[in-house]
Amino acid sequence: MPYNFAPMPDENGYFGEYGGQIIPPQLKEIMDDINDAYEQVRQTDAFEQELAELNTDYTGRPSPIYFARRLSEHVGGAGIFLKREDLNHTGAHKINHCLGEALLARHMGKTKVLAETGAGQHGVALATACALVGIECEIHMGEIDIEKEHPNVTKMKILGCKLVPVSRGTRTLKDAVDSAFEEYLKDPVNSFYAIGSVVGPHPFPKMVRDFQSIVGIEARAQFLEKQGKLPDIITACVGGGSNAMGLFTAFLQDEAVKMVGVEPAGLGLDTPDNAATLTLGSKGAIHGFECYNLQDEEGNPLPVYSIASGLDYPGVGPQHCYLKDIKRVQYETADDKECLDAFMTLSRLEGIIPALESAHAVAYAMRIAGSMDKNQTILINLSGRGDKDADFVAEKLGL
Repeated sequence: MPYNFAPMPDENGYFGEYGGQIIPPQLKEIMDDINDAYEQVRQTDAFEQELAELNTDYTGRPSPIYFARRLSEHVGGAGIFLKREDLNHTGAHKINHCLGEALLARHMGKTKVLAETGAGQHGVALATACALVGIECEIHMGEIDIEKEHPNVTKMKILGCKLVPVSRGTRTLKDAVDSAFEEYLKDPVNSFYAIGSVVGPHPFPKMVRDFQSIVGIEARAQFLEKQGKLPDIITACVGGGSNAMGLFTAFLQDEAVKMVGVEPAGLGLDTPDNAATLTLGSKGAIHGFECYNLQDEEGNPLPVYSIASGLDYPGVGPQHCYLKDIKRVQYETADDKECLDAFMTLSRLEGIIPALESAHAVAYAMRIAGSMDKNQTILINLSGRGDKDADFVAEKLGL
């Protein structure tokens, strides 16, 4: 019996019991204006054509699917394939929704785009898109992430964006979101808050998912063409969850395809140093929407940790929460050690240096492939490249 995914979300922005707009009335009006503008513009041929042309001629889509032969032989069992989002302009999947958001901001007559970033990929992609369409860009980034992801910091500055270091709290992604959102609230009429994942108040989980769905649409058609069948397992890392929703959306009705999201276990699920939101969290509100999150007894978000800055977030996209509850997607974890091993193994066997975020999904595939038959297949969304992480990893491993 096919799953019933429509309407997702409903008119109030809920995926089952998750999502919505947990925001003040004056901000709800702004969010509804964004939703109305999005629904209007995405129906126009001009918007669709401009975005399609940019995806092809600017981003370099479609991104290829690559059979990781040596990695598959090394692990044994199932064949491992990579959806190469790391080959996109700016080096990750983030450009997919940043182009859409920048075009929407221009359509709405906004003069400034604000955003947070963790690993810096969203920041770089958004600064790139804003340079392209000619809109001022301001990115908030935690001081710890600025230190870890220095190459992306340099790129953002070169691209002309204003970079705001965030020194509060844990000085990582959650605090960068708080800082950027506070700045946005000072002038929501003239500015546009370009959320970097399938999180936040409605309509952002829907919009970012829609812009990212090109990943799965391409992958499904490419895999059928090359292999004559669909993959047995598709997998992607999950922090906020945009790259995973981008891959999963096109496969939701393919019941034979198992879908696995991989969260960061950090230093271990038995320690406070993880960001395994769907695995260990409970329902609550964060940043204007309801989702599973890691919280204390008073409902305040807990400090979280991941070796991958882009996964260091105490909440998760509301559609992921819904898909977990109806058991359509299985959520697993990979810890820092597995992540680093996958990072180095893929680099040295295939000559592909993955982002630490993406390496979590590679780690899961390496773990599970050996228990599968040789005629079975795993497709990983390799959501980003590891240029940004190379110096950090080299120092950590003493290379």
